[in-house]
Amino acid sequence: MSITIENIGPVRCITMNNPQKRNAVDGPTAALLAQAFRDFDQDESAKVAVFYGVENFCAGADLKAISRNDGSANTIEVKGDGPMGPSRMLLSKPVIAAIEGYAVAGGLELAVWCDLRVLSEKAVLGVFCRRFGVPLVDGGTIRLPRLIGMSRALDLILTGRPVDAQEAKEFGLANRVVPEGEAKAEAIILATEIAQFPELCMKNDRLSVYQQWNMGLEAALVNESELGLEVISKGETFSGASRFADGEGKHGKF
Repeated sequence: MSITIENIGPVRCITMNNPQKRNAVDGPTAALLAQAFRDFDQDESAKVAVFYGVENFCAGADLKAISRNDGSANTIEVKGDGPMGPSRMLLSKPVIAAIEGYAVAGGLELAVWCDLRVLSEKAVLGVFCRRFGVPLVDGGTIRLPRLIGMSRALDLILTGRPVDAQEAKEFGLANRVVPEGEAKAEAIILATEIAQFPELCMKNDRLSVYQQWNMGLEAALVNESELGLEVISKGETFSGASRFADGEGKHGKF
């Protein structure tokens, strides 16, 4: 599979391009994806990423590569990168999944690894690997309950059933649903909007959301305050307050 990288202003588009296999990911592809997102995270000019798959987002791990046993299968280790590549990373910047077609099995795990998901109205999500004895080892059993609650997550995980875009939106699994063929364009618009905000404040608020899962309430509140104080000390808050005082945002203008 080829992984293409495109920069649109402050937005980095990372695209999986193997439509013949519905962008199923083998071991070498997982390594390319992991490196692509590391490069994004380290590039100061790239503020938000859009993650896309041509025709279909991703059908999961390449089971044919696993069955061949020729060294091209996804690597499953307790530590290091996930079998699907970036799924164990906590990046410092947001990633938006743009989903056309199928995002299933490990592809669903990649989708829920992202911060937000923009779905085509024809998109289909699901734990399709349930049928083939392939476990969720890219964060699916962790992120799905956190996103949509344990009862709904267990419904998807135990049954492996397909979930359409409308149900995904009702669950909170989809953040936006758009007409077929428009997921990438809408995700780029959303990413561009996010990229315009004061960056450190956005990144630290986002980081607090992720870090609080591992903390009790008292520790989480302390962490939130420390991250907020960093923003204030760097001058972003003073700059924003000054713009507000000068009339920006008056009458609810966003």
